[in-house]
Amino acid sequence: MFVDLNVDAGESYGTFTYGHDREIFPLVTSVNLACGFHGGSPTRIREAVALAKAHGVAVGAHPGFPDLVGFGRRDMALSPEEVYADLLYQIGALYAFLKTEGLSLHHVKPHGALYLRACRDRETARAIAEAVKAFDPEVPLVVLPGTVYEEEARRAGLRVVLEAFPERAYLRNGQLAPRSLPGSWISDPKEAARRALRMVLERKVEALDGGEVEVKAETLCIHGDNPNAPEVALAVRRALEEAGIEVKPF
Repeated sequence: MFVDLNVDAGESYGTFTYGHDREIFPLVTSVNLACGFHGGSPTRIREAVALAKAHGVAVGAHPGFPDLVGFGRRDMALSPEEVYADLLYQIGALYAFLKTEGLSLHHVKPHGALYLRACRDRETARAIAEAVKAFDPEVPLVVLPGTVYEEEARRAGLRVVLEAFPERAYLRNGQLAPRSLPGSWISDPKEAARRALRMVLERKVEALDGGEVEVKAETLCIHGDNPNAPEVALAVRRALEEAGIEVKPF
């Protein structure tokens, strides 16, 4: 049994440093790098790609809404055509830096509000899937299981990678709890590690609004902007490995 451990990263912009890339890259097996819309700038993308190469982690694109001020976490009413074009633009930007380092694009995973919109809005999900397919139909797309986003990714014929979030709370309907709700973040590394193990071994996790949620986890996400992201990643990885679960890229 194995599982990938990914982190949303590369989100520093210009002179602003954000996240814990240097501390967390050695602890994960894949990274989702911001592509300039919600975070990341040319120099910072270049730095993040070089850091990922130095640590031998797989690199995926993390495209988001064009919302640098809101860090891509505010919903935007973009048309499917805009979503499609924005995805291609951002993937292409990251790919240019990957190519100069002799690296390939490992996967695509949308960021923040765009990811969440794709989970509930079929047209947005279809636009994302079609953009990835147009860029390279062999590139995997990371999705939240049981959503229209997963359905459209499969309909496009893409390789689908199912994701779970040990340090984010779930609702009974299988969606991630809004960040505005108390308890939506799991900041305790031990609790995140416990949840990660249950996700992988039992395919279940407790819901914030009561009951349990069935999850399928081929990759586990750690948010790089979590104040103690390195501690959470270390606790999760140690718990997985001590349970005999291999941690490696999907």
